[in-house]
Amino acid sequence: LKVAVPASPYDAKGLLIAAVKGGGPVMFCEHRWLYDFKGYVPEEMYKAPFGQAVVRRAGTDVTIVAVSLMVYEAVKAARERDAEGISGEVINPRTIKPLGMAAVMASIKKTGRLIVADAGHVMTGISAEIAAQAAERGFEHLKAPVARVGLPDAPTPAAPALAKAFYPGVEDIKRAARRLTGRGGVR
Repeated sequence: LKVAVPASPYDAKGLLIAAVKGGGPVMFCEHRWLYDFKGYVPEEMYKAPFGQAVVRRAGTDVTIVAVSLMVYEAVKAARERDAEGISGEVINPRTIKPLGMAAVMASIKKTGRLIVADAGHVMTGISAEIAAQAAERGFEHLKAPVARVGLPDAPTPAAPALAKAFYPGVEDIKRAARRLTGRGGVR
């Protein structure tokens, strides 16, 4: 079973074409808040490879692995942290089965710090798997504990205003980056 979690219209089309042409069962998990997002999608056929993460923003001080909706929040948080002298690299796995850890591990070797941002629950979510694999495969490169940003272990509220407040966002990622790097700069 393959599992795709596209964050952009471009990735959604590329992953869908790859799924149809690749055979085997594939499940798409799309966050409902992404349905209104617009983005560039070429008319020609192209595939987005399963298991190959992409760097959405280059950085040097902290790696932020962001899944689905959180890609946009992570990029925004990284831009805002730039003003404070902290450079965040944002990586989007695009698929969680297979999980493209090669780009994540390369980034951890460069930055030494990892934040995993997911709009799902922290407990038993994909952030736990990414954090575990990073710790197992790259512990010697980590300068700080892995931080995870996600939903608390509680039911998601149904009311739109409450759900918006419940979901993690830019400020949560910035707080995690501040914890890992120190308030006044990189430690």
